[in-house]
Amino acid sequence: MKKKILVLLLFVIVKVEAQSSTFTVIDSLFEKGRYQLALMELEKIKTPSFLSNYKTAIIYESIDNYKRTVEYLERVLVFKEDKKASLKLAKNYQRLKKTNKSIEIYEEILAKDSLNLVLKYQLGKLYLLKRKPKKAIQVFKDLVQKDSLNANYSYQLGLGYSLKNDRNRMINSFLDTHSKDATHLKVIIRLATSFNKLKELDSTTIFVDKGLMIDKNNINLNKLKINQFYRDKKYSEAIPLLLNLDSIDKKSTYAISMLGRVYYNIDSLKLAKKQFVKLKYKDREDYKPYTYLGHIALKEKNYKTASINYSMATFIGKDRRDEEYYGLATTYFETKKPKLAIFNFDKAYKENYKNYKALFQLAKISDDYYKDKKIGYTHYLKYIERFESKDKVMTDFVKNRIKEIKKDYFLKGENLE
Repeated sequence: MKKKILVLLLFVIVKVEAQSSTFTVIDSLFEKGRYQLALMELEKIKTPSFLSNYKTAIIYESIDNYKRTVEYLERVLVFKEDKKASLKLAKNYQRLKKTNKSIEIYEEILAKDSLNLVLKYQLGKLYLLKRKPKKAIQVFKDLVQKDSLNANYSYQLGLGYSLKNDRNRMINSFLDTHSKDATHLKVIIRLATSFNKLKELDSTTIFVDKGLMIDKNNINLNKLKINQFYRDKKYSEAIPLLLNLDSIDKKSTYAISMLGRVYYNIDSLKLAKKQFVKLKYKDREDYKPYTYLGHIALKEKNYKTASINYSMATFIGKDRRDEEYYGLATTYFETKKPKLAIFNFDKAYKENYKNYKALFQLAKISDDYYKDKKIGYTHYLKYIERFESKDKVMTDFVKNRIKEIKKDYFLKGENLE
């Protein structure tokens, strides 16, 4: 009996030594980058073990084959529970976009080790990724309590409130982040964007300027600054920012479009035209370059070119095109085609019932063109009903014409209401 036990023990020792020798060879091959040979050696092992599967998983992970990595890590955990292997498995599930499985692993580990703040932070970010704000908020509130100086905890908490559309708590969390780390660019961008949406212009300016001091080429902050300049009609100040943005953001057409608008507004028509021609070829679904090319041609009294561009804009555009129809109507008016002008002013007004200028022109040209003054009179009444307080000069003219038309019809024996 003793001899049998001794033989068995010797067999186990020899087997373990042989496996250790095999793993030494595998490790050596892997260190030298001979991962294919290392995998071949691992496949030769007749009795797979925790270690053989783990080493195989590590090799596949090193060559970004995450599917096979997961396959072998799952086998690893069949042999025994191992925290390191579990965490690696969770990370590779994330790489394969299997976030729910990662969350399960993190939750299991944290149930046994609730003081692991690093793991809790990762779990909170996964909750945000899966749009589970209630769970994320709870995690980050707990983390903020445990480490009140960590700016990232406050930032992630703000993102949680953002998912819940809890604007006030979101902004408070972001401000808390900024107070802990004044160079936290992501939170500065969030604050600038949030205050911009709230139309709190002073606060927007403060955070936009702070952000640009940290990163002068940040695209989002540059756009906010440019929009501010444009809104305040500080066109010349917007130009350097737009030229810089055009050089660093090649994919977007924003800078080209805004450069065109800025040049147009300072009457640099040649430069504006150059930008809008570039834009119409770069984004064939955008009808606005045709609109502005129409405006430029109209200013240059090139009515044929203006008419072609406005017509293209009305054809390509899908949303409200009253500006385009108004421009087209103006070209017809200038070329002595009043009936077409009336038709297009009417279309402009129907596209946008708030366009008081279109209604005014429709009324006035109808009044001038038709012998039946009731047509213009009806439009004048509609103008007074809707836009009496819009423009004093227009309103005075309309009221005067209403009186004159009513008087003329009264003298003919007809009362107009």
